[in-house]
Amino acid sequence: MLNDPRSHGLWEKTAPQPPATKPLTGQVAADVVVVGGGYTGLSSALHLAEAGSSVVLLEANEIGFGGAGRNVGLINAGMWVMPDDLPGELGTVHGERLLELLSNAPKLVMELIDKHSIACELERNGTLHCAVGPQGLKEIEERAWQWSKRGAPVTVLDAGETERRVGSSAYAGALLDMRAGTLQPLAYARGLAHAVVKAGVAVYTGSRVISTEKSGTKWVVSTDSGKVSANWIVVATDAYSTGPWEQVRNEQVHLPYFNFATVPLGDNLSKSVLPGREGAWDTKEVLSSFRMDQAGRLVFGSVGALRNTGLAVHKSWARRSLRKLFPQLGDIPFECEWYGKIGMTDNALPRFHKFAPNVVGFSGYNGRGIAPGTVFGKVLAGHILGHIPEADLPLPLTDIIEPSFRTVKEMWYEAGAQAAHFVGARV
Repeated sequence: MLNDPRSHGLWEKTAPQPPATKPLTGQVAADVVVVGGGYTGLSSALHLAEAGSSVVLLEANEIGFGGAGRNVGLINAGMWVMPDDLPGELGTVHGERLLELLSNAPKLVMELIDKHSIACELERNGTLHCAVGPQGLKEIEERAWQWSKRGAPVTVLDAGETERRVGSSAYAGALLDMRAGTLQPLAYARGLAHAVVKAGVAVYTGSRVISTEKSGTKWVVSTDSGKVSANWIVVATDAYSTGPWEQVRNEQVHLPYFNFATVPLGDNLSKSVLPGREGAWDTKEVLSSFRMDQAGRLVFGSVGALRNTGLAVHKSWARRSLRKLFPQLGDIPFECEWYGKIGMTDNALPRFHKFAPNVVGFSGYNGRGIAPGTVFGKVLAGHILGHIPEADLPLPLTDIIEPSFRTVKEMWYEAGAQAAHFVGARV
């Protein structure tokens, strides 16, 4: 995509092909028009179509172009915010409702993969939140306690068990979450797109929305070469929003995140690094993540953008960090490199917006797009179908407010990550 190997990296190299699509031309009509071909839009379209609604999906670029095709591929439960803090942020009703929904979100992802036979390298062996030092151990112990009292299958592993599962002695322990797992994120998005087309959704790519207007009881959504008339609009553009809903992008601070993928490790080395294929990340403020793909490549990432001086700085840091974390790998070469943007809200929680009557959307996944995006898409379908009244949604209705000094914060994140990686190795 974009004729740039650093836009989608390994995922574009190894994902199955998407369904054949083309730009919208002329005028079409539907019950619902979904704008955005990522996890939320695809899930919403799929669940609406399976319930009998006629649906048109418009994607400005290609399926999985935004965060869906650039992320790490961790199917996480919950958000970054500690479970007990959500009721304080959202109120008791919405806080507990959101916790329950997101706790079960990875299950929905895996059920859809099974139901539609999506080839996306799914691993169901959980994730490891790795503790760096005593403070990191304290953090994961508190998170485990808060989830355990809600019945979640989470366990704190000691340093020895963590070393056995990770293949490194760098950590004081780890939180094992058996609700979670990993997948090939672009392959999952493209698999959902195939399921959407099979369900009868008309999918148009290369179809950027340039305007919307009300015509009687209908909404008319215009692209460069066509129009869709519909009763409802689902806005599923999130951190990569442009055009009529650029305000969604502007309420989020973009945090750049990169990944490097090694060449396949081979049988011997693969047995010593994440032999159980869990996805992992650490408790550092400038965090790092790592997981294996199906071919045995180690995917290793952190905060930062692979552009300008950042490319050399972050690549050098990644090499130093891998040698320290997994000395058995030696100077293993990188096969792919890429980066994207995480949309961060001011309280690290997602949003529900009603842009106009019958124009709705969720956004602000804060780096947790796979499971929340999928389950929020289903929720939007239920809301449009009349099964989930607004009062029963998992999030309250919020106004869009642009954070103060957004551009300055984004520059600071990118420069700060470079500074941190210039002077330090990972552990």
